[in-house]
Amino acid sequence: MKLKCLSVLPLLIQLKPYYNICMKRSGSADLPLHYGTIPPWLADRMMKLGTAMVEAVIADAGTDEVLRRLSDPCWFQAFGAVLGMDWHSSGITTSVMRAIQRGINPRSKELGLAVLGGRGKYSRQTPQELIEYSMKTGLSGDELTRVSRLTAKIDNSCLQDGFQIYLHNFIITEDGKWAVVQQGMNKQTGTARRYHWHSEGLRSFFDDPHAAVVGPFQGELVNLSDSRAEQNRSGILEFMNEYPERQQRELDSLLRSRRIVLPSHHEVKPEDVISKRLGAVLSAAWDKNFSDFSEALLMQGVGPRTVQSLALVSEVIYGGPSRFTDPARFSFAHGGKDGHPAPVPLKVYDKSISVVKRALEDAKTDKAGKLSGIKNLDRFTRWIESTVAPDADVDEVIAHEWENSHRWGGQTVMGRAVPGDSYEKHSLRYQGSSGRTKSPVPARSVQNDDNRQMELFD
Repeated sequence: MKLKCLSVLPLLIQLKPYYNICMKRSGSADLPLHYGTIPPWLADRMMKLGTAMVEAVIADAGTDEVLRRLSDPCWFQAFGAVLGMDWHSSGITTSVMRAIQRGINPRSKELGLAVLGGRGKYSRQTPQELIEYSMKTGLSGDELTRVSRLTAKIDNSCLQDGFQIYLHNFIITEDGKWAVVQQGMNKQTGTARRYHWHSEGLRSFFDDPHAAVVGPFQGELVNLSDSRAEQNRSGILEFMNEYPERQQRELDSLLRSRRIVLPSHHEVKPEDVISKRLGAVLSAAWDKNFSDFSEALLMQGVGPRTVQSLALVSEVIYGGPSRFTDPARFSFAHGGKDGHPAPVPLKVYDKSISVVKRALEDAKTDKAGKLSGIKNLDRFTRWIESTVAPDADVDEVIAHEWENSHRWGGQTVMGRAVPGDSYEKHSLRYQGSSGRTKSPVPARSVQNDDNRQMELFD
């Protein structure tokens, strides 16, 4: 495939003094393109739990760690799945960023970071939002605005891979460190691609061979054999002669870029999950040899189904990058709004929110208190995985989730779960009551937003 980067090269060459920023393209994710809206009953819960989880990361490792995690496409997908969004959907990006934006920004000064930008018309507000944030924090608004525009320009115009950017979020800390999460769509292939960037100096989460350190010029993106590139060759050669070692480092890093490609099927299949890891979570929650200790760690008198959710929540908060290569597994925390792998268990979800928020409140007065219980639950689950190595039968777990969904307040966009439900019965009942024969997720056009979005990048 020939990739072209013509219009942006003169801009990049003019910005040679600005290369000291050393922007890092940390990875990408390819996702099936889905349309629809997030029901309010899920959106509000995503905001509460997502914000609480971000706050827990800050309490444990600071705002830099939040940027590291948001910069990892695999972690991001697991984060969205644990919040009850469809585990493989393009909608995870919009819904997760909007959820934490709603929860973080009113407390921006307290938490030390802000989430700017958004989808469509909101992305075009990013430069002004950066200026306003910089005025409050003493940062360089012009510099940050240039970073925002440049990352968008590269992914939208320079990397001509068929994906048109329609979402651009800029996450920034009060000391000027940042991450960018943006997403483009390709209507011809019915897919979306999410791009992740972060600023220099973020080490621990990406100290592995899959991390990518990518400068704003990217040799892999330039088709030098294209006749239209002739006028740019001299500038490229000049730059490479001036910075040869750095050019080679960044090209080598690009080849190791962290990337995840999600399948098109909606249902969670056994091959989508590392069964030993899921088995450890289920053992911690349901096996009496371990469950009493798990509940004692949380000190909340929670039941096994809530322990199951919180074990996965704690892994997203505290786990390392190697833990998130099977994001579908995290959908067994709070299901999925479309019923895969099961309905969202609202009673369990609310209990998860309560436990994490209570732990955060207690941790403000007792640093070694309740948050350590959630962290130790992750360690305990990992110990079960390494010593007992229990395998989970994914199909049986899904059947168990559906069988008990009505007890846990299960709900999808199609309606509430009832006794004896399965996905087939649930969807047929919905189609029968509404007369629909297609997907329950309402489609709506975003063409206008896509067209207007280009103003940010031109």
